[in-house]
Amino acid sequence: MIFVHGWNGSASNWNELVADFKADGYTDGELTAWNYNTSQSNKTTADQLSAVVDDVLARTGATEVDIVTHSMGGLNSRWYLKFVGGADKVDDWVSLAGPNHGTTSANSCFDASCVEMRPGSEFLTTLNDGDESPGAVSYGTWWSTCDETIDPDDSTVVSGARNTQTGCITHLGFLSDDGVSQDVRTFVA
Repeated sequence: MIFVHGWNGSASNWNELVADFKADGYTDGELTAWNYNTSQSNKTTADQLSAVVDDVLARTGATEVDIVTHSMGGLNSRWYLKFVGGADKVDDWVSLAGPNHGTTSANSCFDASCVEMRPGSEFLTTLNDGDESPGAVSYGTWWSTCDETIDPDDSTVVSGARNTQTGCITHLGFLSDDGVSQDVRTFVA
């Protein structure tokens, strides 16, 4: 399982969810919380994620991985699935509070990845053109009307995914909410 954080985040964002997976019997070798440069293009990050997936598959001997994402991590991982061959290597994909169709909060930041998160960006138009959930991957999203970062709130929803509206959870709250944690662990089991 690979955990992909969001913009200006880090692998440590996943500490609570990783601890929940370990409590369910997963080992350190099965759980990879990955750090990447969040200011670069999501396309560049997708290429880097491809190498991480290949490394995890080689190290574990598995034929597929699960990817759990928060916020912008959903965008670079979806690009990987759709355009970098990832759909053949991923079993389950999770987006927690992902700006899958853009967020107006990205209008106030200007690095490459932020511009790509703006509603109507070339990146998002390409990503969402045609099949939003390609391959045999199980896609799942979780979103909240109390998310102060994703605007519009339902931007997280992906056509062809199991889309779950949660109770009132803040953007960063998705990383520590017990109900979401249990739901995600059930989804990828």
